[in-house]
Amino acid sequence: MTPVTFTLIVCGVFLNAVAQLLLKAGVNAVGAFEFSGANVIPIGLRLASQWPIIGGLACYVLSVVVWILGLSRVDVSIAYPMLSLGYVLNAFAAWWLFGEVVSLQRVVGIGIILIGVYVVARS
Repeated sequence: MTPVTFTLIVCGVFLNAVAQLLLKAGVNAVGAFEFSGANVIPIGLRLASQWPIIGGLACYVLSVVVWILGLSRVDVSIAYPMLSLGYVLNAFAAWWLFGEVVSLQRVVGIGIILIGVYVVARS
């Protein structure tokens, strides 16, 4: 994998992770809501007007563009496992930003993910 290809793949993963975090921040701003037919439009409008959600969707769009550029240069069997790095980024970012718990079991799982990504990237 060339440095340019690696950069495209990592940027795509990073943008995807940022999108997830922004969507979570937007949903947190709206708060818990009941799932019902009567809520679809009012909650939908509240969600659609949250800047973090708008930013998250924009990051998704940009991540798809960057991801397509990366996929044009590397096998999907190598690129797709790299998406697992998003789990690693989001676990620690959610701990830092939202106070989510990162237990020992999760840290072990993250370590396994990192080992797997390393093995795939070296192949």
